[in-house]
Amino acid sequence: MPISVILLVVALAVIAGVYFVLTMQKHMLGQGAEERSIDIRILDKQSVAIPNPQQHEDPEEYWIYVEPMEGGPKREFQVGIHYYHALQPGDCGTLTYRGAEFIHFAKLQRH
Repeated sequence: MPISVILLVVALAVIAGVYFVLTMQKHMLGQGAEERSIDIRILDKQSVAIPNPQQHEDPEEYWIYVEPMEGGPKREFQVGIHYYHALQPGDCGTLTYRGAEFIHFAKLQRH
């Protein structure tokens, strides 16, 4: 088998591997994702204890579970303690996020 065919196969394998890693980072980890805003309803919230937290770490993680007002998949976002305590299930508003990263929530004021 000529060496050029072997080099071509190796080069294609490297390109495929790099493409796979970049695609996974974008779609699974949200790296390079654009910032988006959607109107949502908060379904639930949960605090999860962190086993063996470092001295400077919060001993819990705080999560909210949301559903788009216009339909679509339910999602979960890790939030800070201030959002966790300020938001309640049933609250509606505009969620800003980037990939899987929570950025901001603007609560809809009820009149």
